[in-house]
Amino acid sequence: MTDFFTANYQGSPFELFGTAHFAALVALVILNLFLLRFKNTSDGTKSAIRWMLALILLVNEIAWHYWNYINGRWTIQTMLPLNLCSVLVWVGALMLITKNYRVYEFMYFMGIAGAIQALATPGIGIYGFPHFFFFQYFLSHGLIITSAIYMTVVEGFRPTWKSMLRVAIWMNIYVVIVYFINSAIGSNYLMINYRPDTPSLLDLLPGWPIYILYMELLGVISILLLYLPFVVKDARSRYLLNRDNDSRLESISK
Repeated sequence: MTDFFTANYQGSPFELFGTAHFAALVALVILNLFLLRFKNTSDGTKSAIRWMLALILLVNEIAWHYWNYINGRWTIQTMLPLNLCSVLVWVGALMLITKNYRVYEFMYFMGIAGAIQALATPGIGIYGFPHFFFFQYFLSHGLIITSAIYMTVVEGFRPTWKSMLRVAIWMNIYVVIVYFINSAIGSNYLMINYRPDTPSLLDLLPGWPIYILYMELLGVISILLLYLPFVVKDARSRYLLNRDNDSRLESISK
C-alpha cells in the first residue's frame, strides 16, 4: 500500500501504448458502453448515476490535490485548476448535478477532444500500473469523456452550431486570460507560454508561438469532427421526413 501512494515510485514506469495503457483505455470503453444501457431507465436512476459520476470526479480530483500536497508538490505553478481537463473536472461535476446545458457544450467539445489527447499521450512519467497516479489520471480524464457521452446519449442533450460558436469564442477568451496568469506566476497552463517537457502532440508542431495557431486549427477540426454525428443524424432525419411526405403525396394523388 505504501508503494501505491509513494512519490518515489520504484515499480514499473508507465509505458506508452503498453499493456496497462491499452487495458485502461479498454476499461473506459466498457464503462461507457455499460452506462448507455440506462438510456430508457427512470429519471431517478439517471439522477443517481449523474450524482455518482459527479462524486467520483470530485473525490478523485481532491485526492489528487491532497497527494501532491502531502508530497510537497502542490504549487500554484502546477496545481491550479486552469488546465482544460482540470477545470472541466469541476464544472463537469456541476453539469452532472445541475444538468447545465452551457457547461455541457464545453464538456462535449473541449472535454472529449482534450481528454482523448490526454489519454492517448498520458503525462504521468514514472507512475505506471498500479500506482495511485495511474488510476487517478485515467479515471479523471476518462470520466470527462464519460460525463459528456452520458449527458448526450442517456439524458438526450446535444450541441448545435451555435454551441460551436460559443465554445470557440469563450475558449479563446479563456486562453488569453490564462496566458497572462502564466506570465504573472511563471506557469504554463494550457501549454500556451512554451512547449512542455513531457511528450505530447505538440512535439509534432513548430516552435512557440507558431504551434498555438496549429492548436487553434486542431481545435476547430476536433469540434467539427465531434459535431459530424449530429450532421449525419439531422440529414438522415430530413431524408426520412421527405421520403414519408413524398409517399403520402403519391398515395393521395392515386
